[in-house]
Amino acid sequence: MSASRPSPTPTEAAPGGAVAAMGGAAGHALRCALLVLVCLFAFVPGIAQLPPTDRDESRFVQASRQMAETGDYVDIRFQDQTRYLKPVGIYWLQNLAVAAQGDGADAPIWAFRSVSVAAAILAVLATYWAGLRLFGPQAAFLAALGLAGIVMLNFEARIAKTDATLLAASVAVQAALAHIYLGARQGRAVPALAPWLFWIAMSVGLLVKGPITPALALATIATLSLYDRDWRWLSGLRPLRGLALTALLVAPWPIAITLESGATFWREALGRDMFAKITSGQESHGFPPGYYAVTFVVFMWPFALETLRAGLKGLNRMAGDPRIAFCVAWYVPFWLVFELIPTKLPHYVLPAYPAILILMGWALTEPGAADTPLRRWQVWLMRAAVFGWGLITVGLAAIAAGLLPFVTGTWSLWGLLAAALALLAGWLGSGFRPPLPPLPRILAATLSAGALFGLLTQQILPAAKPLWLSTTIAEAFEANRPCPDSVLASAGFSEPSLVVLAGTPTRLTGAQGAADHLAADPQCAVAVVLDSYLADFHAALPGGEAAVERLATISALDYTKGVAREMVMVRLAPPAE
Repeated sequence: MSASRPSPTPTEAAPGGAVAAMGGAAGHALRCALLVLVCLFAFVPGIAQLPPTDRDESRFVQASRQMAETGDYVDIRFQDQTRYLKPVGIYWLQNLAVAAQGDGADAPIWAFRSVSVAAAILAVLATYWAGLRLFGPQAAFLAALGLAGIVMLNFEARIAKTDATLLAASVAVQAALAHIYLGARQGRAVPALAPWLFWIAMSVGLLVKGPITPALALATIATLSLYDRDWRWLSGLRPLRGLALTALLVAPWPIAITLESGATFWREALGRDMFAKITSGQESHGFPPGYYAVTFVVFMWPFALETLRAGLKGLNRMAGDPRIAFCVAWYVPFWLVFELIPTKLPHYVLPAYPAILILMGWALTEPGAADTPLRRWQVWLMRAAVFGWGLITVGLAAIAAGLLPFVTGTWSLWGLLAAALALLAGWLGSGFRPPLPPLPRILAATLSAGALFGLLTQQILPAAKPLWLSTTIAEAFEANRPCPDSVLASAGFSEPSLVVLAGTPTRLTGAQGAADHLAADPQCAVAVVLDSYLADFHAALPGGEAAVERLATISALDYTKGVAREMVMVRLAPPAE
């Protein structure tokens, strides 16, 4: 009697499950191609339409633009101020993107954001590679699809700053580490490129955001080595050659910036940025421990419930399973460290998210995983998460449908469609009474979430004109500038997006500075003044209010502070003929 074929896993049994079950190089190539297509669908819409956002994105974009304007690719500046809080990697990548686009310093915002789109795609592919070694192609494919659908990555992929690129580097490091660790534990050959990819990706992470990628790897290594009581597997990293390669790749820029700035870069990067975040809540971003546990349901949506359920089951099954132990060591120590650091921003724990998404893939595909019981405290945690998931799903739908009516007074069919997509993605991603097997369900949830975020960033948010004060000011300046080389001064509104939109020479100043700006160039200079600054501005002018010609009145919401602003755009009145 011939041996019968084992029963298919839920993913294999699903429509389209053959894609996830295909083996060999052709299967991997097909899955990667599908992941790239899903990522392009999810991440590209909106990158050209969404105005520059405050504050971090606009600071990165402006600093990169000034590198292109000046040809100085070592020093990092926002206008005439040094910007030494982060290394140079993201600025170099953005400059490569704008050079490829062809317009250089005049490149549109989407060219700068294309780096984040590409990095997000690489992060999804690296998650597939890590999951492939840990739990096989089906689980890896589900994990990578899940990463492409979550709130956090859909936001970071559309914003021209460091975090999508940091994620790509960090997941590549962890994927290579998984191959080396499991190779040692299971007595299997390690791909020859794994240690070199580890050190190259580590170098990219260092150049993009300093110690975050090394901290993630070190936390994972230390946790696994202590758990196993064995450090010998680390020889597979080829540490001496790897450290030499990293030094070769990373050291030239720190040497160059030290020669350029002396100790200023190190004082700002280490003292003002890193140590300040560790010791206190920097820039009003201080929160108590538990912040990331509470916000998990927001930033892992729509897969917060599936991933939390899988992570809890993984904790209960990790003994004797090095695959699960690796995912736990990837996620838990990194998360705990950032819970203890006073300064907290949502994207700080993003490099740990792929670990729990990979566990989601395991829980949905491996026989017996779904039946792993939860402990009592885990059941109560899941109940609390269900409540949070419901609030987020309904809240996203309400925002999608209600933002334009609230801001502009007009309803939008795009908003209603986005609301329906939010409800659909939340349901499909939750795992509640699943209408489909895992693969088509996770794929549908990811596509629904991607379409939701695409509509929000391409149709809904750009149409909410009163939200974009910098855009309104820049448009009024362009329409009313008296000379082609007119320079704008802004008194009372100093967001970096205005510099991105109105040009590098833009002056962010006060009432006296705006008056001096007009006096220095009476024919061409333009100023925009916040209404509460007008009295001081007029007092600083030799001729008072009568000395200026009003060009425009601007009303919009300063969303960074959540308050309505009214500003007046003026120039010096031409002399009477």
